[in-house]
Amino acid sequence: MKRILYIMLCTGLFTGCSEDFTDLAPISNRNEADFYKSADDFEVAINASYRGLQSTGIYGRGYWTMFEMRSDNTDQGPDATGLARQYTEINAFTEDALNEQVSTAWSESYKVIANCNVILERIPTVEMDAATGNRIAGEALFIRSLMYYHLAIAFGNVPLQLEPYVAGDELVQVPETVVLEQLVTDLETAEGYLPISYPSSSVGKATKGAAATLLAKVQLTLGNNTAAETVLRRIISSYGYDLVPEYADLWGVDNENNEESIFEVQFMSGGIGQGSFFTNDFSPSSALQAGAGYGRNRPTVSMQEAYEEGDSRYEASMGDSFINLDAEVVEALYIKKYQADIAIENDSDINFVVFRYADVLLMLAEALGETDESYDLINEVRERADLGEINAATSGTFEEKLLHERRVELAFENHRWADLRRFNAMNKVIEAEPIITGTREYFFIPQREMDINPNFTQN
Repeated sequence: MKRILYIMLCTGLFTGCSEDFTDLAPISNRNEADFYKSADDFEVAINASYRGLQSTGIYGRGYWTMFEMRSDNTDQGPDATGLARQYTEINAFTEDALNEQVSTAWSESYKVIANCNVILERIPTVEMDAATGNRIAGEALFIRSLMYYHLAIAFGNVPLQLEPYVAGDELVQVPETVVLEQLVTDLETAEGYLPISYPSSSVGKATKGAAATLLAKVQLTLGNNTAAETVLRRIISSYGYDLVPEYADLWGVDNENNEESIFEVQFMSGGIGQGSFFTNDFSPSSALQAGAGYGRNRPTVSMQEAYEEGDSRYEASMGDSFINLDAEVVEALYIKKYQADIAIENDSDINFVVFRYADVLLMLAEALGETDESYDLINEVRERADLGEINAATSGTFEEKLLHERRVELAFENHRWADLRRFNAMNKVIEAEPIITGTREYFFIPQREMDINPNFTQN
């Protein structure tokens, strides 16, 4: 049974922020000195950092906008008015530095980073059991690394703040590779500190497997394939994950935190402010228990066509419906992975799966390059999807075949944009989409950050 994991550390920790810097300081300093005095205080603080992952600008909405809708997997659909205009612009590469979805993703990611920085600075100053202190530090390093990984992939040239911000500090942008190299150090430490698993009362917290999976992804992004292979083999041999028997068994409230799951952002319905928007955002119509279906993050036709005949992942991942649009009935593709019965609008119990074991198998194939073992790993994933084996004689380059497999296996899970960049396939793939006339590797730095940091360089 899913348990509530997050406790809000008073409204001061995650609301409001000074306007003279880039949301890198702890949100409230007034009670900070009096707060961090016991292990229990740090448990509350780290739970607030997990709670931040639910934010609208992060996994609540911002990340799927920037890493799925930006790619060839999804689009906004025919509605381009109001809020939908911002999504349409992101999908078409026509957004500017004032786009609120992008700005919110930046600011809320840095709020979580700020909270983690305070935790990491204060842990050595408080007497507590060493194992507890290390475990909380490992959680903070993982969460901070998760934020910085997404910021680096999205923006490239970002400030890398590893200590609590002090008023007057000058923020300095560093290249994407510098950020990722720091994450290697932090995630190696985090993996060493974290446990392999937790009791059921703490389901959803970061584990060794979570830190190692992100570490492997960072190493692949840096081109360090041999180092990534070492990490991935450790995950496979030592951390106890496995594929669930049927792809459909990955999705739905009853299947959350399963044996394939490595890290999920936990959401909980019930009118307590911790439900997810996914069911309403992705549903194609108002045929829901509560609220409207907005048809956002709509699968593209090319996504639909990517599935081979007989691929059981299709029915579990996406579907099509018929809606009235300007007095005309049209077909509307929609995501099925995040469907649930909801009693309150935008209050779904559905989690967001950040990492799972199938990704690890496919990343190991990537790290190895074209070998018999690589095809065995890919075919292990394909077998569950009721598909036949592929090999070196199958049409296409190894990279094309692997990228295709990652697309259909991990569709709508926020991997596609990073994959396209890592495989150097962004321009070729994206520009084949009907509405795209040009691409950009990075998002613009939000204009607010440019205005208050005159030393920043715009992408």
